[in-house]
Amino acid sequence: MSRNYKFYNPEGVYFVSFAVVEWLDVFTRNEYKNIIIDSLHYCQKEKGMEIFAWCIMTSHIHLIFRSGRGQKPGLLIGDFKRFTSKAIVKAIIENPKESRKEFLLDRFRNAGNSASNVNQYQFWRHDNHPIELWSNKVIDEKIDYVHKNPVEAGLVFRAEDYIYSSAIDYAGEKGLLDNVIVVR
Repeated sequence: MSRNYKFYNPEGVYFVSFAVVEWLDVFTRNEYKNIIIDSLHYCQKEKGMEIFAWCIMTSHIHLIFRSGRGQKPGLLIGDFKRFTSKAIVKAIIENPKESRKEFLLDRFRNAGNSASNVNQYQFWRHDNHPIELWSNKVIDEKIDYVHKNPVEAGLVFRAEDYIYSSAIDYAGEKGLLDNVIVVR
């Protein structure tokens, strides 16, 4: 599959998902999820990313966003993935409580060895495909999909009870990210 992100409309609203290599359950630890939260917050504040919905699952992330400040969406997501990949691998290496450290690093190293553009560890899979959301109906459908992920995975009974998601913002409460654009 192509590694190129195909963001044809620089001003479009996009749905993207990215998964950890081998769909490894890295995001069972809050410290790794918090790296994602901090990075999304940085992208909002410093790069103008507009976030409509998001959710961090155990092995993957869903995001509905639009680039801002003339930033190309593909470059924005590429920078986000590069930074979070390095930061999470570093956090795993430095985490004395990480019982899966050698297993995870071995899997990331193996994935990196088979990728031509990776020096040591590959954290994210390359096969995410951005989908431009062209209507309010499609945006609503994708937002529902993103928010129902933790419910369908059996993590919570109600979407708004999962704190690593924007579902709480859509329920009228304050979530972990500032300035989520609620569309309904």
